[in-house]
Amino acid sequence: MQNTSEIYLLQLKTSMNAYAPLSLKTWEQIVEMATFQFLKKGDILINAGQTAKNIHFICEGILRSFITDEQGSSYSKNIFLEKSFAATKVSLLLNAPSYFTIEALEDCTLINLNFKKYKQLIAQNSDLKDFYIAYIERNWIVEKEQREISLVMENASERYQKLLNQHPSIDKRVSQQHIASHLGITPTQLSRIRKALKK
Repeated sequence: MQNTSEIYLLQLKTSMNAYAPLSLKTWEQIVEMATFQFLKKGDILINAGQTAKNIHFICEGILRSFITDEQGSSYSKNIFLEKSFAATKVSLLLNAPSYFTIEALEDCTLINLNFKKYKQLIAQNSDLKDFYIAYIERNWIVEKEQREISLVMENASERYQKLLNQHPSIDKRVSQQHIASHLGITPTQLSRIRKALKK
């Protein structure tokens, strides 16, 4: 029987291989640098103003990244579910303080990869470089542009339905307030959309 950490590492390996296959040597180097972290619901992974050091792979749970304005209102930029990577990307790339806070919306189990060591591995392993490029292209370019287009071209109901198609369980696991913020609408608007969809 595999222990829990082996199962979680297999999740990470499967997720990475879906972008580009990794050699055994590269994978062993990743395992060597991987560390586990456990968060309780409501825990803060990184605060705005802190400089990010790690990429986080979510084995279990949900994270959200949000920004808070001067009036104290918060906007959820991203909601990250299991088998996805979470990070404050600009903070990592520029080694600068993060504009965003990352919070656990459920109890979470994470695998952390130190970004500095990770970049060194990328320079040494062409297969990891292939993964890195494929991941950035899909998640930081294609999906980002699709979301920007969606905000302009689709109404709130269409954006909500698309979110449900991508993450069918999100409605039961994430509060209406956070989902509404992520969609760029108010909780009242989301409530109306939900009622209309049930008819």
